[in-house]
Amino acid sequence: MGLDLAKETGLPLSTYPSCVKLVWMLEHVPKIKETYEAGRLAFGTVDTWLLYNMNGKNRDYFVTDSSNASRTMFVNLHTLQWDDKLLNFFGLDRNKLHLPRIVPSSDPKSYGHMASGPLEGLKIAGCMGDQSAALVGQQGFRPGSAKNTYGTGCFLLYNVGSKPVVSTHGLLGTVAYDFGGNSKPVYALEGSVAVAGSGVKFMMNNMGFITHSHKISELAATVEDNGGCVFVTAFSGLFAPYWIDDAKGTIFGITQHTQRGHIARATLEAVCFQTKAILDAMEKDSGHGLSSLAVDGGMSNSNLCMQTQANIIGIPVDRPAMRETTALGAAIAAGFAVEVWREFSELRAINQKDRKVFNPDISPEESDKMFKKWTRAVEMCKGWLDPDERGDF
Repeated sequence: MGLDLAKETGLPLSTYPSCVKLVWMLEHVPKIKETYEAGRLAFGTVDTWLLYNMNGKNRDYFVTDSSNASRTMFVNLHTLQWDDKLLNFFGLDRNKLHLPRIVPSSDPKSYGHMASGPLEGLKIAGCMGDQSAALVGQQGFRPGSAKNTYGTGCFLLYNVGSKPVVSTHGLLGTVAYDFGGNSKPVYALEGSVAVAGSGVKFMMNNMGFITHSHKISELAATVEDNGGCVFVTAFSGLFAPYWIDDAKGTIFGITQHTQRGHIARATLEAVCFQTKAILDAMEKDSGHGLSSLAVDGGMSNSNLCMQTQANIIGIPVDRPAMRETTALGAAIAAGFAVEVWREFSELRAINQKDRKVFNPDISPEESDKMFKKWTRAVEMCKGWLDPDERGDF
């Protein structure tokens, strides 16, 4: 068809967006196919299902917000509407598929009320994707601001302002948030790391190196450096900015002197190196570098990991004392909808107490040397799987 999916949607064609899941289900689940052909199939994102049920299955609240809708690959990133060209590309008939109404992330009228339970009657006033909410919770309202959430995976969101940027360096273009009213939607670039906290759990559950996740930093601190070890944690390939699906997890540089602490440190460094690669891609796409990086999520509790991150990216890492920024961002969206706040400037004092800043304490030359070794390791782990093998893993 000649349709440029990345330009239209901001997303690369991969297993990441929800479009391919729907297509797969239509091909493999007869009941879903039957319902679709009868024109009775409703499609939405997780928030759509939650809101629909919270409202007692009231069809007036079959909705989603643009930050979630933009991740389906059915929405035009420039119009923020369902796009027939995109639906047709995936062989879908708009007349047979019920799609939710796309509304602002912060809206006092679009999301309804709790229909039952102890919160019955409570107004629902905000809805956005988890990473978008974390950006709002970190008050990343200025173009050029960014946050990185270290959870099971790792998700870096970079505010690019009111015009979408389509990445040419392996990132996702998406909606950051849309507070409606007279304001314009705000767009972002996102880079995702598949393995972050799950790498720590691998060290605990599979390798038996530690008994609790938080012990990874203590083990890593038993050695001064990684001892020459580089761990490419490609358990399911590598996500942004590499998008290498034929790689597998690989540890380079093991010698007879390698200790558990070296591998633990290399596990933490793997997340930091991939974050560095994403930031470099964001700088190329946007033309601007970051002056600091706001962080949150479980792995950000590790001082060693955050100091390592600052060293590798060469800029300060800023960690709030209260790190549940996703929940805070959702609360901010709802608060703006009901006018608890009217201006972003009113939020300046929120979650600012006892923040900790990690400044780089190694030279740029040393950091570059470490990253070059990581880049070499990534190149060496490519092509581990033959095409015939991929279905076996």
